Amino acid sequence: MDSRSQAPYKSSSFSQATTRDDGGRSREVDRNFSLGAVRDKRDLHQGGAREQAIKEEDEQEEGDGVPGGNGGEGDPDLAALSLEIDAFIAGHDGDAPVTVTEATLEKFASAVELMVARSEGAEDKWAAEASGEPSPLLAAITRIAALASALGKSPEGGGKHTAAVHRVTGVLHRAMAFLEDEFHALLGDARASKAGNEKVAHESDRCVLPLPPSDASAAVGKEAAPPYPPETVDRLRAMADAMIAAGYSTECTQMFLVARRNAFDAALQGLGYEKSNIDDVVKMTWEALEAEIVTWTKAFRHAINVGLSTEHDLCTRVFSGRHAAVGRGIFADLARCVMLHMLSFTEAVAVTKRAAEKLFKVLDMYEAVRDASPVIEAFLSADEPTSDHNNSALAELKAEIASMRSRLSESAAAIFHELEGSIRADAGKQPVPGGAVHPLTRYVMNYLKYACEYNSTLEQVFREHRRHDGGGDGDDNPFSAQLMDVMELLHNNLEAKSRLYKDPSLSNIFLMNNGRYMLQKIRGSSEINAMLGEAWARKQSTNLRQYHKNYQRETWSRVLGLLRDDGVLTVKGHVQKPVLKERFKQFNTAMDEIHRTQGAWVVSDEQLQSELRVSIAAVVVPAYRSFLGRFSQHFSAGRQTEKYVKLSAEDVETIIDELFDGNATSMVRRRT
Repeated sequence: MDSRSQAPYKSSSFSQATTRDDGGRSREVDRNFSLGAVRDKRDLHQGGAREQAIKEEDEQEEGDGVPGGNGGEGDPDLAALSLEIDAFIAGHDGDAPVTVTEATLEKFASAVELMVARSEGAEDKWAAEASGEPSPLLAAITRIAALASALGKSPEGGGKHTAAVHRVTGVLHRAMAFLEDEFHALLGDARASKAGNEKVAHESDRCVLPLPPSDASAAVGKEAAPPYPPETVDRLRAMADAMIAAGYSTECTQMFLVARRNAFDAALQGLGYEKSNIDDVVKMTWEALEAEIVTWTKAFRHAINVGLSTEHDLCTRVFSGRHAAVGRGIFADLARCVMLHMLSFTEAVAVTKRAAEKLFKVLDMYEAVRDASPVIEAFLSADEPTSDHNNSALAELKAEIASMRSRLSESAAAIFHELEGSIRADAGKQPVPGGAVHPLTRYVMNYLKYACEYNSTLEQVFREHRRHDGGGDGDDNPFSAQLMDVMELLHNNLEAKSRLYKDPSLSNIFLMNNGRYMLQKIRGSSEINAMLGEAWARKQSTNLRQYHKNYQRETWSRVLGLLRDDGVLTVKGHVQKPVLKERFKQFNTAMDEIHRTQGAWVVSDEQLQSELRVSIAAVVVPAYRSFLGRFSQHFSAGRQTEKYVKLSAEDVETIIDELFDGNATSMVRRRT
């Protein structure tokens, strides 16, 4: 196995390393000396002074008789030293161990230290070679990490070259501290990261009662751009490889996880999503909570469909090859952390007070959580079977998503049942003026119309609800059955309300108005029409025809009876004039009463209004015209005719055409 993959024995990142002074005594070296560009924010002049100090120190050590010194001939030859170090590392892993001198260790440590110092503030220090090899700086850091690992297992590290080994270890710690800061800075580089600036289009929110549906088509979320350009990803990968190989896996993964979690949170904040605790959610008004749910739904869908795939791709690219398992672990922890926090919002919504108007927003959340399951399942399946931690983290997230889906399903089913409860509870004792459509009818039918836009989702909800209650799965649509129950409840409620009217004719007008409104809503929505079926529509049409017949019988049968020659008007071929006068008086009074009362009644549906008027006129006008033709000549022209024959056939037709307008008027006297 390549010794560079073995982590050296390391002390705390904040421990002090040691090297020798000119007398061979150990001395402490400030670990932070190489962090100037990141931690101290010192200028390049200070960095140059530090570099010069390192060179002078190295020359002083060589001039004082350190074995292998070159008498101050300049910078240590890193290339030549690297060959010796590589031979030592390779020999350590092979059958023929190679020794290394203390001077070589000292020189190599100084050379790496000098290279790190010179790199502070340099823009291109992490640029890869033209051949694709890592940058010289990264190669040097990787090499000294491998050297420290090899020394920990060789005689040279066991006491033979103790001071030099301490020197190598100290330089390694400082180099890794420098690398940590550079890694952290690159992760948070605003020029490289675009996560907080992405604007994503989302599915438009569905309308809820009493608002009409939006005409805007659902927008589809576009794929987000990568958070870093390719060259930045390459540098992050090289740095991560070096840190993990040096035994700094924990520091590397923690920095990466925190940085990407912050970037993820920033992206969600850019969509308007702010974290809320359960207490805050429970205390919100419905208007405020409704807006929060809209924002949450958009943010959650973005996180599932865009955010997680982006982070998974980034983890795969930064932690590849032998470190792929590290990347999978980071992604699993990130996904679990972000998603569990977002799911806590759904739990808070599920425990708020239930009300019928909350159904549609709860269904939006249910759909978002439901659609997240296959995404997490795909990530879970992509993991290798041996990655127990990753499987555990993603499996926990999958289980939590399933649990929240069940909670939202139960909440949606319970909220729909609230509609049934509200219908039963609506037992008002005041009839609607004019027999108009009752507000309950409008509310319920609009509610069902929008509910049927979620018909497949509600079918899932009620199947899960029935399964939870031990009802098992059936071939029938459980939501359709719930819909039929609601329609039956509404029908019975309206029948009871129709009995509040003292006039039977008005009761039938009320039932016609409400029944016609229900039928139009059903036929105007393909979803609800399909759910209830044609049989229900035919039954409703039959009911409407019966209400119509009942109305005509209650109102116009008596009027038509006045226009019949039933053996009282004529006796043995002679017209009984007193009876005839009474008949005309009664007819005039009846028409005036009908015009005055039923003109104030309301039939808002123009087609129904026209059908009623036409059907009435088709029966009454011909009967009156015939009656008038037979008996009007029995009155003397002038005052007698004006007194009894007040209406022409056209006047009767006009009166009928003025019915059901919602205007209470008395019949104007008309001359024939």
